[in-house]
Amino acid sequence: MKQILNRSQIEQKIRRMAYEIYEQNHELKDIILVGIAENGLKISSMLKKELEAISEINVHVSNLFVEKNAAVQPNVEFTDFPEIEQFTMVLVDDVMNSGRTMMYALDPFLRMGAKKIQTAALVNRSHKRFPISIDYNGLELATTIQDHIQVNLTDSDFSAHLY
Repeated sequence: MKQILNRSQIEQKIRRMAYEIYEQNHELKDIILVGIAENGLKISSMLKKELEAISEINVHVSNLFVEKNAAVQPNVEFTDFPEIEQFTMVLVDDVMNSGRTMMYALDPFLRMGAKKIQTAALVNRSHKRFPISIDYNGLELATTIQDHIQVNLTDSDFSAHLY
């Protein structure tokens, strides 16, 4: 297992991503960060803290539950989604692999009348099998299909590894 990001590198990548999100959405009054459970939610919370420090945008965080390994997604659920018409949101995950998880995750928001949907991932593996691109990525990494990325965002282990 090879470490690809340590705590300070992850924090730096999150900070840069927050500036990029603000740069592309500076005219907004509200933005919703939808974190794919578990790590996507943690990254969304970190992005919220950074965005609030640099902008006047009201940042809302919603938690999205999706079965990441399911061939067919039976149900996508989310919590804490604010009632904002014509909303702009950023769908956030820790690792972008094939794009399948994000494809499933986008469906309910398209039905809700989103004005703009963007995507963010801490690590983008660039193995797209679905038409999803990442608007904001912390690290773009060329890997083989056999490689795996593990992101740990706990107090005792705040790192990303390639294995």
